[in-house]
Amino acid sequence: MSTVTFGVVPGYGEKLHAALGYSGAVRVDDRVEISGQAGVDDDLVIPDALEDEIVRAFDNVERALATVGATWKDVIHVNSYHKVAPGEDVIGDDHNKVMAEQFRLRMGGRAPIWTETGVTVLGLATMRIEIRVTAIVGSGS
Repeated sequence: MSTVTFGVVPGYGEKLHAALGYSGAVRVDDRVEISGQAGVDDDLVIPDALEDEIVRAFDNVERALATVGATWKDVIHVNSYHKVAPGEDVIGDDHNKVMAEQFRLRMGGRAPIWTETGVTVLGLATMRIEIRVTAIVGSGS
């Protein structure tokens, strides 16, 4: 039988759990899945600068992973959702540059698979990024 543990991020995660009834992470044995993490602070405020929002989303992924005993070094798959204007045919370098910098900074040389998707809407009107990951605890050591 599998062991299942749900995690709720302190701060913004607790607010979303109370309001919408979902957890930020789940661990089944050594496999971890997290819900999409926005670049919000604990009051659900999004920074004005895109770079700051992306960095905060990476921070929030780290926080969600930690609730179930995982780290960025355990990540094997990243899905990122980037807000683009209707009719736009590419996710801009302004997004990709920061994403690549954060991958290099946080993963210690590990290069997980990555699916990047452009979308026209996200959970909050001012969101421009949402990141979700899959991790295998201990695989990055």
